[in-house]
Amino acid sequence: MRDIFEELKQVQQLLKIEQEEDRQQYKIKSLKSSIQERKDMGFCWYPVVISKEEIGFGNKVVIELERTSGRDQLHLFQTGKAAALFSNSGERNTLNGVIVGLKRNKIQLATNKEDLPDWIDDGKLGIDLTFDEMSYREMEYALKKVIETDKTRLAELRDILLGIKVPTFTDIKVPEIQALNESQNDAVRKVAQAKDVAIIHGPPGTGKTTTLVQAILHSLKTQKRLLVTAPSNTAVDLLTEKLANEGVNVIRIGNPSRVSDVLLEHTLDAQIMDHKAYKDLKTVRKTAEEYKRMAYQFKRKFGHEERMQRQLYKAESNRLLDEADNIEHYITEDLLDNVQVITCTLVGAANKAIRHLHYDTVFIDEAAQALEPACWVPITRANKVVLAGDHCQLPPTVKSFLADQKGLSITLFEKCIERQKDVSVMLKTQYRMHHHIMQFSNEQFYNGELTAHESVYNSDLHGYDTFFKPGLAVEFIDTAGCGYNEVVNPEAQSSANPEEADLLLNHLQLLLKDYEQDEEVAPLKIGVIAPYRAQINYLQDRVEHMPHLHELYHKRELSIGTVDSFQGQERDIIYISMVRSNETGEIGFLSDIRRMNVGMTRAKKKLVIVGDSATLTHHPYYDAFIKYTESINAYKSAWELTECLP
Repeated sequence: MRDIFEELKQVQQLLKIEQEEDRQQYKIKSLKSSIQERKDMGFCWYPVVISKEEIGFGNKVVIELERTSGRDQLHLFQTGKAAALFSNSGERNTLNGVIVGLKRNKIQLATNKEDLPDWIDDGKLGIDLTFDEMSYREMEYALKKVIETDKTRLAELRDILLGIKVPTFTDIKVPEIQALNESQNDAVRKVAQAKDVAIIHGPPGTGKTTTLVQAILHSLKTQKRLLVTAPSNTAVDLLTEKLANEGVNVIRIGNPSRVSDVLLEHTLDAQIMDHKAYKDLKTVRKTAEEYKRMAYQFKRKFGHEERMQRQLYKAESNRLLDEADNIEHYITEDLLDNVQVITCTLVGAANKAIRHLHYDTVFIDEAAQALEPACWVPITRANKVVLAGDHCQLPPTVKSFLADQKGLSITLFEKCIERQKDVSVMLKTQYRMHHHIMQFSNEQFYNGELTAHESVYNSDLHGYDTFFKPGLAVEFIDTAGCGYNEVVNPEAQSSANPEEADLLLNHLQLLLKDYEQDEEVAPLKIGVIAPYRAQINYLQDRVEHMPHLHELYHKRELSIGTVDSFQGQERDIIYISMVRSNETGEIGFLSDIRRMNVGMTRAKKKLVIVGDSATLTHHPYYDAFIKYTESINAYKSAWELTECLP
């Protein structure tokens, strides 16, 4: 029998290695970077001003910081993350805290001090993200709990998820949901009948999110409170919106990654402010702050009476703040007692507002992209677990090469779906792409079980607009023999292939030449994917000098990025630059075929891949792909095209 305790202890060790690697990378990025570089990476807001100051839990100062420039710049700040206020006055003074609120250009920072330091009045202020110890701490704690538990519900779930105990199911009847297809209904049925664990396996374009929402709605018919989680804020936001639109009483814990009215009204903060007792809370807090202000009006040198008066004011302020905390606790508990669904990220399940709660069912979306230790955080609070995702798409991000090699990127989703054959249902009808785009991925990853729905089966560019030629949903453009060799940047450890990039952009330009967009039809959305940052940089630079493509790029109808940046998205047209072209057949990063599966399946109507077959065919996956393109007449040599291209 498999020793799951040794396995879990190994995961524990790998998590420590990953944490140390993450810490070192963070130090290198933050200590060796200028303020502008940190801003560009999303780690820093600078300059900021203090727009509000108030007293929070434990009499610690909470400050609101507002950025005064770069107001639309993307960033990585989130509620719950550690951050530090700093001044550019020369000395490296910092004030540490935790982000407790975030609006578009404002951050609320709960500091660890009762008074603000004097240096905040010197020079300009900025705020940096600091290393995220909290997430690792919660993952470590969850793993420890999973290892040590015995004769509990968590122990049963652990043994079933890791494959040493058999899951159980009921035979309750589940009525068909008209809006779902056969395999989607099978998945909802599996979730309803599972007593322990169920998996919804959703290949690209098969309606995984729709199915998951229906499974949640069905569960609510018999269960009081559910937890819905995912590793990314984006996925949590999407599920929150979809559930709210179905009329579910849902509370979003943590900070949404984007601002939308639906999301904001379902955050815990907004729900607290909407509660009937909030007016009392506000009044008590205001009075407490007034007493504290009065206490600090006294100068440092004063007599016995003044000292006594100051102590009385401080004591009254503290008493009122405790009362305010009690009111806030009452409001929060009242809201959580009556909520149907709580949504949050995986580590967000340990948020102090909800960490004491237990759930009838925990749903984990994007589970095949989540580190195993992160999945255990919500599972420690579950009676039943539902995982949704696709282990044939992107794995989780692991920063340590050693931890990755030793198995940290193997997910709980993968372990469970491989060890427990009866818990999963694969969704089999895809609604995204032309059948020629789907078929190679279908054969390589999904045992040929996927079918293209009739609405997309022959949906190519010609069907979108007769300007385009029919029957060319897939093209492979082979640069073998053209001398388009890759160029490696040793410092950045990244590869580029400028001539291949030029060929790709010229091909796209030719495809769109003389095409006039009908204003009454949604514009074509185009994605250009490259596996290497150096190639992406080159493509972006070249587009700046190609007027038509430049216009599309700035209208956001054309986007250029890595596979990861397109995860969970789709485009009408996808171009992929394979970059690698060398005499040794070395393909490096491209050997991660799951990543390529994601890239190819982003396309709805047309997929164009440009690469060197002499290099690529050293790998069996790409050899099979090129044979597939030949079988559907999608193979073209770059030599054939050079006469047509500018």
